[in-house]
Amino acid sequence: MTHAAEVYATLDDWIVHETISCSLDARSDFNAAADQVIGASGDSVAVLGFGEALHGGKDLLILRNKLFQRLVEAHGYSAIAIESSFPQGQIVNEYVLGRGPASYEAVQEAGFSHGFGKFEANRELVEWMRRYNADPAQQRKLHFYGFDSPTDMVADSPRQTLHVALDYLSLVDEALAQEYRKRIDPLLGQDAAWENPAATLDPTQAIGRSSEASALRIETEELISQLRVRRPELVARSDESSYQEAVHFAEMARQLLNFHAALAQESEKRQAILLGIRASMMADNLAYIVSREQGSGKVLVFAHNSHLKRGKVQWQLGSEEVNWWPVGSHLHTMYGRRYVAIGSAVVSSPVHGIGQPEAGTLEERFTAAPGPVRFIPTHQGQGLPTAEIATLPLRSGSTNNRSYTESLGPQSFTDFDWFATLDTTAYDKEGWPYLKG
Repeated sequence: MTHAAEVYATLDDWIVHETISCSLDARSDFNAAADQVIGASGDSVAVLGFGEALHGGKDLLILRNKLFQRLVEAHGYSAIAIESSFPQGQIVNEYVLGRGPASYEAVQEAGFSHGFGKFEANRELVEWMRRYNADPAQQRKLHFYGFDSPTDMVADSPRQTLHVALDYLSLVDEALAQEYRKRIDPLLGQDAAWENPAATLDPTQAIGRSSEASALRIETEELISQLRVRRPELVARSDESSYQEAVHFAEMARQLLNFHAALAQESEKRQAILLGIRASMMADNLAYIVSREQGSGKVLVFAHNSHLKRGKVQWQLGSEEVNWWPVGSHLHTMYGRRYVAIGSAVVSSPVHGIGQPEAGTLEERFTAAPGPVRFIPTHQGQGLPTAEIATLPLRSGSTNNRSYTESLGPQSFTDFDWFATLDTTAYDKEGWPYLKG
């Protein structure tokens, strides 16, 4: 691969000279391409983000699986975190570690949010990790995480996250735990009231600013404070890992309560505020995951492109333009060059309502290089023709998949370190709610 300092007169020159082509069907071919990508990214990377251009792309999920397997085999990775509920992900991790349920069917609903457990590629990923961990020859065990906040689709009740912290406290100080339970549990009320789907669009249906919810926010702050000021004592009575887990869940409960409060507030920027809180929670979850894996290995993060990009997200929801800082921007701030992001694109996919890209668009230009899979470094735009990048036309969107929200454009060069382009992608036979019809 050409050195990043190379200067190209045109984008077509860049594509011809820098593209790493491979196939998902040839293991050695794919592994060699992945090795080039990882080698060029440097040894300091702690978090590698791989974004999907749309939800429900079967071949994108297969690409993710093959990439993770290579990262484990040759590059010191020990965990994958996907865009699924953080609390629910623990159920899958127990299965991956050979504990808990004996079959995938027992975890595919409870262990995933968004219905992601139904995707065959997710089953294949989890089963491969379980087999890997069961092999006595493998000293390093792999971990599975969800990193999404429990707020997408419908916001969860704070009960579960608070009770993780309280259950820990019961193990180290039963009397204090009971004192907090007596104050907290009556304020929680009914989970159905917190998880009312109507609150997503109607602030008057949300209970996050009730007197009980406000009192619960204060109690949660005091619980976090108690855990933090007694850290030396509590760690001595348990262990650092259990203590950190309790603190993280307590802090997640605080953010969840903030989300519920925002749900209950009338504001022209309501959607942007909610999406910003979700992104912040996702980033906090990932920071916790990276700290858990420290000393074991690196982390692959898999989510929609819009979550992992460095730049601000701009969505048009009806007549409203919504802007917020996504997870990738937080990770860039926290980890700098230790965070590397790969953004993906699909040339065409009739089943997802994505036709052939228009002439001059980045997706169309990529077809000049062999496929069906291409990796190409963005160099953050350095050494590339800036005037040509600035005038790049954007391809048309999807007529069938609501999650295909962004095509590649000028901002993509600084949003991502690499592009991964597939000629096409099918979809899982289980279907996907973003797919019409």
